[in-house]
Amino acid sequence: MDLQLTGKSCLITGASRGIGLGTSKIMAAEGCRMALVARRKHLLEELADEIAAAGHHRPIVIAEDVTRQGAPEQIRKRVYDSFGGLDILVNNAGLALGLASSAEGDLEDWEQMIDTNIKGLLYCSRTVLPKMIEKNSGHIINIGSVAGSYPYPGGNVYGGTKAFVRQCSLNMRADLLGTNVRVSCIEPGMTDTEFLSVRFKGDTQKVNNFLEGANPMTAAEVAEVIYFVATAPSRLNINLLELMPVSQAFGPFAIHRE
Repeated sequence: MDLQLTGKSCLITGASRGIGLGTSKIMAAEGCRMALVARRKHLLEELADEIAAAGHHRPIVIAEDVTRQGAPEQIRKRVYDSFGGLDILVNNAGLALGLASSAEGDLEDWEQMIDTNIKGLLYCSRTVLPKMIEKNSGHIINIGSVAGSYPYPGGNVYGGTKAFVRQCSLNMRADLLGTNVRVSCIEPGMTDTEFLSVRFKGDTQKVNNFLEGANPMTAAEVAEVIYFVATAPSRLNINLLELMPVSQAFGPFAIHRE
């Protein structure tokens, strides 16, 4: 690692909980000026207060839904008005809803996953890229998932959205050839965050059953990896980085025998 974050500006979507919260803390501790985006303002304010109380720059708080039309541009304007530019965008906002089969899935759940995981990421990236290209520096870090590479029952639309994140990240890199703007996609596996509570719509028993004995990664551990990617040598681009707890691996092919 040779890239120092002191004085850099960083925008994190989905910052109120989980991986976004963990990343916000570590980036702020390393001297970044932070912009925190999520829908729940009170949680963002609590996080901003905690970061400031630790002696770091108090982040700016932007209570916004990245899927709302026009929201990414308003977020960008707020960040540029406050910091004069943006060095790092972490597209972390995302969710999974349910584990129903493709024949039984809830259409509203599908729409929400597509809007957040795909459109939110696209629109936030699109609104900051022109200035990054003009400045000839910057880094977009997209949070994907191992679900984008490895299928599992019930992972249909969620896995499809994360496959999009993976391929879109690679295509962004191709588009940016000839510039110093970097794009990375980080793909975590099982992590103990609010993500599971959202997926199971608040059913704590399902969450507990899913995690029991699994020894998943923590949000703080994934945040350390994001920090590693953000501080890699400036001439180096980490394209894809996949991580799982050692308790998680790949299943064999499923075969239905008559």
